[in-house]
Amino acid sequence: MPFVPGAARLAALVVLMFPGPAPAQDVELRSLDGSVTLEGDLLAYDGAYYRLDTVYGPLTVAAEGVACAGPGCPDLTTFVAEARIAGEVTLAEGLLPALLAGFAADRGLTLAPPTQRAEGEGLDHALLRQDGTVAARFTVTPGTSDTGFLALLNGDSDLALTLRPPTEAERRADRAAAPEDPPLGRRVRVIGLDALVPVVAPQNPVDALSLPELAAVAAGEIVNWQDLGGPDAPIALHLMAPEMGLAQAFAAEMLGAEMADPAPGTRLHDSAAALSEAVARDAYALGVTVQSARGAARSLALAGGCGISQAADTDAVKAEDYPLTAPVYLYLAPRRLPQLVRDFLGWTETEAAERIVAGAGYVDQRLTRMPLSRQGVRLANAVAAAGPEVPLSELQRLVATLGRAERLSATFRFAEGSVELDAPSRAAVARLAAAIERGAFDGRRLVFAGFSDGAGPAAVNLRLSLRRAEAARAAVIAAADSAQPDRVTLALEAFGEAMPMACDDNDWGRAVNRRVEVWLE
Repeated sequence: MPFVPGAARLAALVVLMFPGPAPAQDVELRSLDGSVTLEGDLLAYDGAYYRLDTVYGPLTVAAEGVACAGPGCPDLTTFVAEARIAGEVTLAEGLLPALLAGFAADRGLTLAPPTQRAEGEGLDHALLRQDGTVAARFTVTPGTSDTGFLALLNGDSDLALTLRPPTEAERRADRAAAPEDPPLGRRVRVIGLDALVPVVAPQNPVDALSLPELAAVAAGEIVNWQDLGGPDAPIALHLMAPEMGLAQAFAAEMLGAEMADPAPGTRLHDSAAALSEAVARDAYALGVTVQSARGAARSLALAGGCGISQAADTDAVKAEDYPLTAPVYLYLAPRRLPQLVRDFLGWTETEAAERIVAGAGYVDQRLTRMPLSRQGVRLANAVAAAGPEVPLSELQRLVATLGRAERLSATFRFAEGSVELDAPSRAAVARLAAAIERGAFDGRRLVFAGFSDGAGPAAVNLRLSLRRAEAARAAVIAAADSAQPDRVTLALEAFGEAMPMACDDNDWGRAVNRRVEVWLE
């Protein structure tokens, strides 16, 4: 019989995107009670849904609600979910296989040893069922953030592993290729965190650098340690090679542009670990690497002209209080991925995955708590930085409101003058919402406390910080759609520019100060 109204008994029918076109094959889908039949050409099957070209147009049907008949029906028992991944070699060869192994174990599968494809075509990581058949195959092509984005934009990859966000040119190319799809900034997962840090040898006497000083050294404008409070000796500068995603992230953050030609005499490295090893052996060396690969080198705190400094400790990186946090990104193609691949992406946000991320040397995104009593430096900074627009009464209100609470590591940050969350903040929304849904804060009160930078009138900043707190709370409420609203209280507070995390005398400091913190009472 033809498809008729009431066929909702088949399954939910929604128009979804599948990987590129496949040869059409005639099939018949029949509801399990036999009352409804849908005929058409099978366009795709992803392990959970059929997509058919019917007389009503393309339709998507959940496989669990139907039986398939016809020459085009897939073998559901041997279906292989496939995904192509390209990007940073350190992630493709280190963190990703560890995550795949953890996911496989969680699902009762086994991760087989990788097999080499043809030259330049990457490695196959197969997830095997107990009978030895392949359940999923992840084809991984190691390279750089550049090659990861290129493969994603060209349709040669389903996922891109990167250590930097897309450039403006990459964003434009994505919009031109898929103007109707969500932009790259909405198709991203943050699977771990790291931090870009200046490093020196253990015996070097310098303890901190300001961001402008670090930028000046990288640009070749400061060449002697004496200008940084050290000995009268030339600085031996070590940087990562320009094609590395971390080098590009550093250039974008510090220089506001693509990586320029390095200063004369700069030693370039294609490995963050190799850079750290070289710096640790030279008392007059200064390098920029990542905290996870610091090795025997000593990382320096970043200081501001107002006296506020911040080291790249775990709590500061997790809350993005450190100015040069370096997220590990996983960007998705604008098409529907096979069910098992989507399951893997969802699994990367679980506690088990976070433990693997931490074990690999990165900072995980599990929620942690810190009482105000352990944040004396922040309070001292707030007092030191307070100007005439932040009276003592406002600081007293802050302490009275948060003094008996604990700050959660989930922190939300925004562009200047904006209430739009950045990518790591959207990941924090998902994790906080999941904790609320599983009852982690039942009977408690969560306070969304908004803060601003110091640019502009204090009254305007106070209102803007409240709007940001409202936006963050609304995002969490929308994400925690299965939570019972009467089990936890979600309150709002706004403190404007009352407690800066960094100095407001540069763009980096102002970006850190624009935030919403979450406090648990």
